[in-house]
Amino acid sequence: MSDPATPRLTTRSALLAESQGEGTYDLAIIGGGATGLGIALDAAAKGFKVALFEAHDFAKGTSSRSTKLVHGGVRYLAQGDIPLVREALHERATLLRNAAHLAQPLAFVMPCYHAWQIPFYWTGLKLYDALAGRHGLGAAKVLSLANTQKALPNVLASGLKGAIQYWDGQFDDARLALALARTAAQLGAHVLNYCRVTEILHEAGLVSGLSVQDQETQKTWCVRAKCVINATGVWVDSVRELDDQSAQRSTQPMVAPSQGVHVVIDRHFMPTECALIIPKTSDGRVLFAVPWLGKVILGTTDTAVAHATLEPRPLKEEIDFLLREAAAHLQRSPHRSDVQSLWVGLRPLVKPVGEVKHGTKAISREHTILMSPSNLVSVTGGKWTTYRVMAKDTLAYCFEHGLLPTRQGPDTAHLALVGHQSGGPVTHSMAQAPGLAAYGDEQPFVQAFTGAQHWLAPGLSEAMVRFAAQHEYARTVEDVLARRSRLLFLDAKLAESLAEKVGHILQTQ
Repeated sequence: MSDPATPRLTTRSALLAESQGEGTYDLAIIGGGATGLGIALDAAAKGFKVALFEAHDFAKGTSSRSTKLVHGGVRYLAQGDIPLVREALHERATLLRNAAHLAQPLAFVMPCYHAWQIPFYWTGLKLYDALAGRHGLGAAKVLSLANTQKALPNVLASGLKGAIQYWDGQFDDARLALALARTAAQLGAHVLNYCRVTEILHEAGLVSGLSVQDQETQKTWCVRAKCVINATGVWVDSVRELDDQSAQRSTQPMVAPSQGVHVVIDRHFMPTECALIIPKTSDGRVLFAVPWLGKVILGTTDTAVAHATLEPRPLKEEIDFLLREAAAHLQRSPHRSDVQSLWVGLRPLVKPVGEVKHGTKAISREHTILMSPSNLVSVTGGKWTTYRVMAKDTLAYCFEHGLLPTRQGPDTAHLALVGHQSGGPVTHSMAQAPGLAAYGDEQPFVQAFTGAQHWLAPGLSEAMVRFAAQHEYARTVEDVLARRSRLLFLDAKLAESLAEKVGHILQTQ
């Protein structure tokens, strides 16, 4: 074990000055979600000079709006995508090891209401265990009727035969993205939020850099780079259009976006540290009820949308669907008035060739990498669990096409992220209410700030707000309440009541 590094300051004026005075970068990345940050970390670990620009806050979009699961994908196993599942299970183990304060194992319980379901699902989940191999988190097992009701106290009892329990993981998505950003910065990468790429620069028809605008001052500057990667997820086509507009070409869309809605209810509807999974709902989708940070998440939907927006809105029928399916499997069921928060995430599903006949469920969740005629590299698709593989594959693509010199460098599979760099044990369950545990081995640094004993709300102190401003790139009230703490995702009304207090603290930093 080693002592955690002293947290780096994220003073914005200094960060902007650094990014503008570096000359030519080896690599410039557009997009500060899981994919872009993963690429920045891998490239910085290999010794490349890296810059990353995010138009909003890190993980503002899809990467903070997941179902909070680190998983191999049981439903992908049912679809026969064995390589994707095996790869994701390996990456699950890596993530749980490198960021144990933000990602932990979680038991899932699948209630069975027909006798045939028990051997059927048990067989599939034993295959899931086999694919995990030495990276497994625990063996799948059959639960008796009594043990099922013990694991899921509020599960619908009528007709219940038993259940299958298996293991996957859960995590704090936004704070994991922040840990990637801060770890990349430790290794020399320049990562900046609230910096929008307004133009892709070309020389002799090839990409040569970016025009970047600070969204706070509106100041614009040019960044030169040998290689530019578009990692903007569901907005990948908008950046590709910037490139094509400059080169006077037309582009075919890469992404067919879909949205997933999640609602948050009180834990008394599921007073357990196990997650509930319904493998087949009334419309064939999977339903999760996941204990997370003292609440329960119900999700998710899968609805095709025509256009990606920064703040997607849930459809009434999506919320109704989640509550209706929850009511079909819980004795004491939630109603619309019980919803304490909700969010919508957009999935960057790679657009297939030809017609999709079975909805977005049939579209592959694997990632795709393309290069334009001007050498802009675009990567999209995939999922949070495999962010590291996406980064590795994207850099390998750049090596193969001569955009970057081939470098092996250290493997990020063995790179502990900020917050877990001492390798100390983690004892706090992510099913419990949030607090200092989310900071891992940086807790003493947080506690050294003024206001450590002044709690604005359970799980959020004045010291945490100050730490967010000085060491975690936080610029706005939303940054703090939605992504440094997760209060907005847990209790929207409580978060709203704290906005003025948090804003006042930020102004003093």
